[in-house]
Formats: sequence, structure tokens, C-alpha cells
Amino acid sequence: MNVKDLDIYINQLDKDINIEKGKKEVISKNLKEVSKEINNLVEEEELLSKVMILFQKTSEYGRLQAKTQIEELVTKCLQFIFESNIEFQIEITESRNIPQAEFYVVSHYSDGYSVKTKPEIARGGGVVDIISIALRLAFIQIHKPQIEGPILLDEPGKHVSDDYVFNLGEFLKQASKMFRRQIIMVTHNTYLSQICDKSHTINIKDGISFLEKVEEVS
Repeated sequence: MNVKDLDIYINQLDKDINIEKGKKEVISKNLKEVSKEINNLVEEEELLSKVMILFQKTSEYGRLQAKTQIEELVTKCLQFIFESNIEFQIEITESRNIPQAEFYVVSHYSDGYSVKTKPEIARGGGVVDIISIALRLAFIQIHKPQIEGPILLDEPGKHVSDDYVFNLGEFLKQASKMFRRQIIMVTHNTYLSQICDKSHTINIKDGISFLEKVEEVS
């Protein structure tokens, strides 16, 4: 290779080196921008993770507050009506990020042992009736925004034995006063119809319902 060809080769090599340097500078600049964007995304992800944790904790706190309020109200209702050391418990679990609740009744006895059962097998159908009434009252009271209007009950305490119907009636009267809500109920129970402020007697004749009498009880 002569000197002229060597000069041409060196010049071409310098051009190639300058081109590669230019590419390197572009790549370095792009790398810095990408790194900066990655750092921003990481910071954003960390922030979103913290917000998600906060939401989860807030949600858990809200569920815990509602759970505690419902358990307390239903437990007091059961204890008032059945005059025994009975407790209502809610167990909350999650399946596929969806909260699920199981209801239990715990009966505590004087000799120190307790029995935990599902409501439907605890002391017959009367317990289920009372829990149903208490749950309605609890949900209405803790619901946000607050639900206005009266409470409608269809045959409340239908399976409650006569031994506890008086207590049920007293509980409904106290609940109406405490929560300042009118309770409108349909019942075939004579005692429950007599504890109301106003009692309407409905009878059916030839398939037609008609109002027989209105009685001012209080």
C-alpha cells in the first residue's frame, strides 16, 4: 500500500470513528433520558404503591369499624331478647380481593365453655329472626349517606317463641325511640300488634282485603 492509499484509508477511518462517536453521543443522550424516565416511573410506582396501601388500610379500617358496630348492636339485641350471654360475631375473609363475611353465634355458659355455631342452627329459627331484625337496624344506622324513612318489618320474630315475644316487642319500642324511626310492621302476633302506637286490623273477605278497625294503643 502506497502513501496515497494509506492517507485515503486513514481519512476514511477518521470519518468512521467520528460517525461512531456521533452515534455514541446520541446513544448516551438517549440512555440518560431513558434512565431519567425509568427513575420517574419508579418513583411514581412507589407513590402509587403507598397510595394503594393507604386505600387498603383505610378500607380495612372502615370494614373493621362497621364490623364492630354491627356485632355490638346485634349482640345487645340477642342478649336483651334471650336474656343470656350470647354473642354475635362476623368473620371477614377475602376471595379474589372480594371481602366475604360469615356470621356466627357464640353462646357462653357459666361453667366456662362456649359454643360457636352458625345462626341457623343456634336455638332454632328464633335466633335467625332476631339477627335478621338487628342486622337491618344496624345496616340502616351505619349506612353512609344516611338512609331516611321508616323501617318496614314483615312478620318480625315469626319463629320466636312466646317466652321471648315480650322482649322482642320491648326491643322494637326502644329501637324506635333510640333511632328516632317509625317502625311499620305486619304481624299476626297479638302482643306485637298491641305494643304499637296505632294498630290497623286487616281482614280478607271473598278474596278482598279490607280495613276492619284502627286502634289507638298509646
